[in-house]
Amino acid sequence: MLPKVSILIPCYNADRWIAQAIDSALNQTYPHKEVIVVDDGASDRSLEIIKSYGDRIRWATQANQGGNATRNRLLEMSTGAWLQYLDADDYLLPAKVEQQVKFLSHHPQVDVIYSPSIYEHWEERPRQEILPIPVPHDPWILLARWYLPQTGSPLWRKQAIAEVGGWKLDQPCCQEHELYLRLLIAGKQFEYFASAGSVYRQWSDATVCKRDLSQTQRHRLAVKDRLEEHLKATDQLTPARQTAINQARFECARMIWLSNPAWALQIVAQIRMSQPQFLPSGNAAPPLYRASYQLLGFSAAEKIATAKRLLLRQNA
Repeated sequence: MLPKVSILIPCYNADRWIAQAIDSALNQTYPHKEVIVVDDGASDRSLEIIKSYGDRIRWATQANQGGNATRNRLLEMSTGAWLQYLDADDYLLPAKVEQQVKFLSHHPQVDVIYSPSIYEHWEERPRQEILPIPVPHDPWILLARWYLPQTGSPLWRKQAIAEVGGWKLDQPCCQEHELYLRLLIAGKQFEYFASAGSVYRQWSDATVCKRDLSQTQRHRLAVKDRLEEHLKATDQLTPARQTAINQARFECARMIWLSNPAWALQIVAQIRMSQPQFLPSGNAAPPLYRASYQLLGFSAAEKIATAKRLLLRQNA
């Protein structure tokens, strides 16, 4: 028998988008579903729009408590064995749930099926790109590199989320990443499914992760630290995983250098302590930067990069 899927939509001041989110949930080709929406004390027309769907959905309203408290209430209200979370400003392609449930039939032991997200930029007009999830599909490496996708991409086993305590109430940002970490530590099974079926819309600089970039970086680095500590303690810290953790730290340090060089240097010292031979790679370390880093160190490489940017601006 096909499992029931609960499509769970937390909503706060999203009257511009909520109808599209609900419609995309109701229009899923997968028949064994329920759609539940919780209004988190919105002050706009969101609740009015939610109520207009009548008995096609289940809904509730509450005083404003924040995203994770609302996700936990949706978890409690759900009756499906599998969960599809959907933020109110995002939407699903029609076959998203059906495709992932079909994949589930070949991987019955999985707890989280994750797929690429479709990133929709809103400027003058929307444009989309698929956010790839590169190989290797080792979820520890993907989490360290921040490649595990946004909340609406996975299909989540309800029991797995319940067993790790649900969403962390005092987690102000990086919320799905913190949950991913607890699920991995608890031994839950992740499987990659290549088809992208969720649309992650970016339309405002006031989103949780953009509001306070320093806070976001601190929580991001904390996830990497906890991940490394667990892998060390359980003798699972392979060279590839250590390099992924430190590459991610390095990329954070490059961004942090622009506003807080002392903090960036602390992060680089942590990298050297854990992996003395580490060398950065990828787009964050082009050939000139990489050579400067190897010969002169992080601080000198950043100063050279800054001088290069200034020279390019002057010649533009």
